[in-house]
Amino acid sequence: MEMLCVRFYTTEGMRHQHQPIGDWLFAQARELGIPGGTAFRASAGYGRHGLREDHFFELAGTLPECVEFFAEEGHIAALLTRVGAAGLKLFYALYPVRLGITGASSG
Repeated sequence: MEMLCVRFYTTEGMRHQHQPIGDWLFAQARELGIPGGTAFRASAGYGRHGLREDHFFELAGTLPECVEFFAEEGHIAALLTRVGAAGLKLFYALYPVRLGITGASSG
């Protein structure tokens, strides 16, 4: 099955409308009919905000986090529109993917 994947790059302590950004993104995706999403916490990362590493207790809440969704192009476009309309400036990657289930017959 051909779909798109959108991956948002955030930090684990980021919030929007008084909730963690990942929870907010999940809620928006559910409302748009996207069937599921996943959040990944990184142990290190660098980018426009500098280097963040999981070495010290005081860095809690500042590590990189990715939140991604797989869906048809129209659903992903609607999610990107909604995120932008909410005033969020999130960096994201968008790419085509082929989804399948191991052990399932092809055809």
